[in-house]
Amino acid sequence: MTGAHHERGAGALTEVPLLPPPVVVRGAAECEATPEGLRLHRLPARARAQVPDDFMRLCEEQPAGVRLAFRSAARRVELDVRALRTVAVNRPPDGRDGLVPDAGLYELTVDSDIAARARAEEFGTYRLDLASRTGEAGHAPVTTLVFDGLPGREAELELWLPFAEVTTLLALRADAPVHPPTPPDAPRWVHHGSSISHGADADAPTGTWPVVAARRAGLDLVNLGFAGNAVLDPFVAGAIRDQPADLVTLKLGINVVNHDLMRARAFRPAVEGFLDLVRDGHPTTPLLVISPILCPMVEDCPGPTEIDPGSPPDAPLFRTLGSPDELALGKLSLRVIRTVLREVVDRRRAAGDAALGYLDGLTLFGRQEWDRMPMPDLLHPDAAGQQHMGERFAALLPDLLTRLGSPAPNEAAPASPVQSPAPSPLEDA
Repeated sequence: MTGAHHERGAGALTEVPLLPPPVVVRGAAECEATPEGLRLHRLPARARAQVPDDFMRLCEEQPAGVRLAFRSAARRVELDVRALRTVAVNRPPDGRDGLVPDAGLYELTVDSDIAARARAEEFGTYRLDLASRTGEAGHAPVTTLVFDGLPGREAELELWLPFAEVTTLLALRADAPVHPPTPPDAPRWVHHGSSISHGADADAPTGTWPVVAARRAGLDLVNLGFAGNAVLDPFVAGAIRDQPADLVTLKLGINVVNHDLMRARAFRPAVEGFLDLVRDGHPTTPLLVISPILCPMVEDCPGPTEIDPGSPPDAPLFRTLGSPDELALGKLSLRVIRTVLREVVDRRRAAGDAALGYLDGLTLFGRQEWDRMPMPDLLHPDAAGQQHMGERFAALLPDLLTRLGSPAPNEAAPASPVQSPAPSPLEDA
């Protein structure tokens, strides 16, 4: 209950409302009040109504890039949550269940510096059948996360939620008054991508490559990376269209190959249609299409990809079932996808969209990176690879924005062609 006091250790903690004021949820589209607590969504209700299966429903509820922002001089903060970790069941092709993943990190930053970390020691499981793309959520007990030893000075705090655990919020407490955060003056970056953008194999919520890039480049991130689900869904494009944004990036292609979902004939117009929908809401916003990073198994071979049945459950390896001969039938490899994406961007730029650009994903993670940081499962970079990708993107961003006719994030000009977004519904609710 708001205003309740809890005696913990040396000081009393006061319960704080979880919605503005004073707490602001950043990086989410909506907060849903449920009997279990406050559930976070990265897609708005209109888009969620079109989600085709439980796998995508699970991904949009996993709070990648989502954080609670507030201002306080607290030395101790507590957060009550219900956490769900995903277990893959009936893994094709051999039916073995996966292992319960390690607990995800919750990180609290004070004036952008990481000050404390915690894990949900008690949790429930979400059993996801990858073959049927159906899932079932188990009971998640309430667990309390403690962030102690904070500086105790008035500062901007952000509590970053784990990117791969469905996190339902119940209560927030602090041992000092909590005030609304200072509104961000950073450009708002909306990014869409696959499991790598979602955070696969990163070691912390601030370690996913989009968060690394946003923190280095001074951007206010909305992460719409969805593991296994970056497949040019129109409802995702519509959600991006309706988001306030100063910069939009779309990392496209790998999941289309993973699922062997399209042929060349369908892929090109699907990309065009996705871009059309985004441009309906952001006609002049800098928009960057990013092609896939290196994945040797499907560079010159189509999918579908799957977990190799001969690999151990605690160290799965991916393989492709496709054959290079199938490219003649219109199947897609990453090399083909990069060619199509570049051609689509070049065509649209020639037609007058000067704020549209292309970034070859191999510049973020290519052969040199693979040699230094080989992917443990042959599909996803490890934590060091995620960090590298974020740092690399942040380093490339100023030049990319200049080419798109926009100043770098730290060089905002009064006459900038970048759109000034309306406040997020969660910023002023």
